[in-house]
Amino acid sequence: MQARFREPRAPGFWPLACLFALFVLFLYGPMLTIFALSFQGPDGGLTFPMNGLSLHWYRQLAEGLGVVDIGAAFRRSLALGAVVMALTMGLSLLAALAFRKRLRGGGVLFYVTVASLIMPSIVVSLGIGLQFRLIDTGLKALLTALGMTDQADSFGSSLGLWTSALGAHLTWTLPFGLLIMFAVFNRFNPAYEEAARDLGATPWQTFRHVVLPLIAPSLIGVGMFGFTLSWDEIARTSQAIGDVNTLPLELQGLTTTVTTPSIYALGTLTTVVSFVVMGLTMLAIVRLRRRQSAGRVD
Repeated sequence: MQARFREPRAPGFWPLACLFALFVLFLYGPMLTIFALSFQGPDGGLTFPMNGLSLHWYRQLAEGLGVVDIGAAFRRSLALGAVVMALTMGLSLLAALAFRKRLRGGGVLFYVTVASLIMPSIVVSLGIGLQFRLIDTGLKALLTALGMTDQADSFGSSLGLWTSALGAHLTWTLPFGLLIMFAVFNRFNPAYEEAARDLGATPWQTFRHVVLPLIAPSLIGVGMFGFTLSWDEIARTSQAIGDVNTLPLELQGLTTTVTTPSIYALGTLTTVVSFVVMGLTMLAIVRLRRRQSAGRVD
């Protein structure tokens, strides 16, 4: 039997490997530190060395952190992330389908959409907040002009979770979703659609049974991207949320008042949610690809 010799490493392999390891440590080290410190005992502090090992700070988190309703903020962020995910998937898909054909003014529309990525997030948030305050002024003036003074006096603000905050998050997630779907359709082979039409399929049947199954893994990835971007967003939400807070904003506020590892427990839970969403997304993509492979074999 002929001996198999391993090819020697290039001289620069180990220095580059060490540099990459340091980069990974720099990237994930702070997150692992937060995870570890969240499992301290009742006498634990915010820094090392750890003092005991328990779930004490998670139990305290479940009981509440002062006047902050963590459960309500968690539910708000989860619901907002789910809606942003659905809208990002739907609007990105529809826009990508529209851009498959030559669209008058399409170039200007595309650049306007993507321009929000290069705008500072806090500026976008301030602009959206100002826009909705102008809407509030106009609505109050309209109600007053119509003689509905009681409604005008009781009217608060159109700023809210499902208005300004939702719009602010979509200015962040839609450009990414659109760019991803553009890349997907640029590689899409139109021969599949032509074959379906030759077999008598209607445009809707072609989309439902041919196009959608082929792009489904990428579309699910767009949804995951939209949810995780919304789940962690702070800057674009800060000036456009109204009188409620999402979980990231509550977490940011707690860093100045809470001086126990319970803040680390909250950070760990929010990170776990992100990893769960990514894991479910990867599982769904793998199952779709296996189903597609099985269909080709049959």
